[in-house]
Amino acid sequence: MWLPISTTRARLKRGESMPINEVFGWLWIMLGFLSGMVIGLLFHDEQWLGGYASCPRRLIRLGHISFVGLGILNILFSRSADRFALSAPLVSVASQAFIIGGISMPLCCGLMAWNKRWHMVFTVPVISLSLGAGLTLWGLLRL
Repeated sequence: MWLPISTTRARLKRGESMPINEVFGWLWIMLGFLSGMVIGLLFHDEQWLGGYASCPRRLIRLGHISFVGLGILNILFSRSADRFALSAPLVSVASQAFIIGGISMPLCCGLMAWNKRWHMVFTVPVISLSLGAGLTLWGLLRL
């Protein structure tokens, strides 16, 4: 596993963050800007990916904006992780869930833009992000 899960019950100390989520968040924002530049260079063609309202083009736009949005979400998680009333293993699970969701959402959008039969893969980012958000909310409400 790329992010070790501690077996201790300790919480993060005040002022501590989840640096992996912060770095991941800023990287994802940068990829969002770069992917926006690439697809922005193609938007002048009215029929690119079937036209503005076509499903593939909408999914590419969703994938592009999900880089930025999920990058911001990972930064927010990183900056609030020290206030959770959760054990370190659960904070680590939430951290990994947000990163998995961030990676899988634009990937799923691209796969489905390429072939609609991939629509079931959307369960991966949705379940992952829901797990991360649920653990985060639970940890904040338990204060």
